[in-house]
This record gives sequence, C-alpha cells and structure tokens, in this order.
Amino acid sequence: MLTLGSIVAQLGGELRGDPSLQVTRLAPLETAQGSELSFLSNPKYRQQLATSKAGCVIVSAAIADEAAARGAVIVADDPYLYFARLTQLWKRSRSKEDGPAIHPSAVVDPEAVVDPTARIGALCVVERGARIGANTVLKPRVMVAEDCVVGERCILHPGVVVGADGFGFAPVKGGWEKIEQLGAVRIGDDVEVGANTCIDRGALDDTVIEDGVKLDNLIQVGHNCRIGRNTAIAGCVGIAGSANIGANCTIGGAAMILGHLTLADGVNISAGSFVARSILKPGLYTGIFPIDENASWEKNAATLRQLYQLRERIKALEKSSK
Repeated sequence: MLTLGSIVAQLGGELRGDPSLQVTRLAPLETAQGSELSFLSNPKYRQQLATSKAGCVIVSAAIADEAAARGAVIVADDPYLYFARLTQLWKRSRSKEDGPAIHPSAVVDPEAVVDPTARIGALCVVERGARIGANTVLKPRVMVAEDCVVGERCILHPGVVVGADGFGFAPVKGGWEKIEQLGAVRIGDDVEVGANTCIDRGALDDTVIEDGVKLDNLIQVGHNCRIGRNTAIAGCVGIAGSANIGANCTIGGAAMILGHLTLADGVNISAGSFVARSILKPGLYTGIFPIDENASWEKNAATLRQLYQLRERIKALEKSSK
C-alpha cells in the first residue's frame, strides 16, 4: 500500500499534509473518501473541491491554498499528468508476479524475432519475419502478420490485427482480381493500439505508425497510411488507404478520413466528422450535419442540395448589378 510520502518521493510534487497517510484507492473527486486520493485539473469542477471527502487531492499551485484549507494536497505543475503517472505507479505496486514471457498458447513462428523483454499473451500469433521490440506487450489474441515490425514499449490490446491484407482489387469482367499486398506494417516506439483495431499492410510500401501514436478501439487503418508522431485517434475512426496524417493530430471518435489525402501536423478533427479533402493548416476542423427531427432534417437537406444553384443565381445577380 502506498503512502502520500512514498508517492511524492517517487513522482515529485509538494506535499502539504501527513506523509504517513496510507492511500487505499484512487477515486473521483465527488466520491473519494478519507483514505482515497483524487485530483482536480479542470477549473469547472472546482466547486466539488470544498465538499469532497478525499483524504488528499492533487492540485495546481493556483488553487493550492484553497485546497489545503480542506485537507492534504499534492501540488503539481500539471495535476492531470501527475495523476496519469500516479495510475502507472499504482498499477506497478499492485501487479501480480509475471507469468511466462510467451504464453504457452501463443504461436510464434521460429523465424519471428521477439525481444526477451517483450510479453506475448494467450492465443497470440506472431508470423514469420515479424519483429517485436523490447518491453512491448501483446495482450491476448493479438495477431502480428509476416514481416511486420512493432517497436519498443508498445501495448497492443486484445484482438488487434497488424498486417492483414489491404483492400486492393482490380476490376475484371464484372468481377475483381486480387492485388497481392507486398508491403508490411512498421509501428514505432511507445505506441498503444486499442482492442480490435486493424492496421492493414501496404500494397507495395509499408503502412507506417510513428512513435508515440495512440489508437483507440475499433479503428481501421487502411493500407499505406502514415500516422505521424504522437497523434491520438479515438474509437471507430475509419482511415482509407494512403492517407497521410501528420504529427500531434487528434481525431475524434467515428470520424471518417478519405484516402490519398494529407492532414498537416497539429490538425484536430471533431468527432463524427467526414474529411474529404486535405487539410494543410493546423487547427480545429468540424464537418457534421446536426441531428434533428427527421421532417426538419429532410427539409434542410433538400435546401442544401440547392445551394450550388442559389450560388450561381447570386453571382449572376451581382454581375448584372454592376
């Protein structure tokens, strides 16, 4: 069990309170009790601070005095980041002894390379020529296909598929001829991939996921995409083939990204948006038609279909008035 003193000794910060207080749980501010530790990072929840029963709260210097008036505090430059690191410390302190590095039910091809520090979970498959880097964890039922590379300190959650064939077919006589996908997938270091996310192998060149990328559950990454460093993508996003997404981008849940386009570094896409063109300037972009009662929606949709004709009429009127 951790004490406030041991937490600050390992993570830093300024403790105002009893260092011997034992922490039994990390808890939300509104439900935390006297032996539990919480945090406050968003000012809109500040009113909950005065009534919270938490034994200690992680806060910024700006509200440290106010928070200390109700009980123990840990003062940190960035309370949310401090809390994130505390969750890691908490998990390490409570982890059970590790089992075998490669679960007996996993299938690892003799020609695959798995770093001795990596951990391969139950029912995983690592195919010929694949490489798994140091301290990387494959949770149960992960599949890494032939010749794909996963870097160091990555986490692939259950059901992730790395290197399935990209969606490539040539039309022929009313049918389709398969285009063999001859590239692979290259995943950098410190990448986390959520459950049941699929990253397709490239047709000729590799699909690339750069260092620090965070992918949520149920994301589809098409063949030959490139996702830049430290980009974070929420669940159910679909990215079509050959899209090039820059570094430090965020993409909200259920957004759709067409193929063969580019998002610049620092682009933020709102949830549910449809991205049909390249975006070359950093910023926040939204493309959502608001939900409404169906009758009203149909009228608005019909009006939108007339916008081009209305535009041409306005241009003609402006020209005639000159």
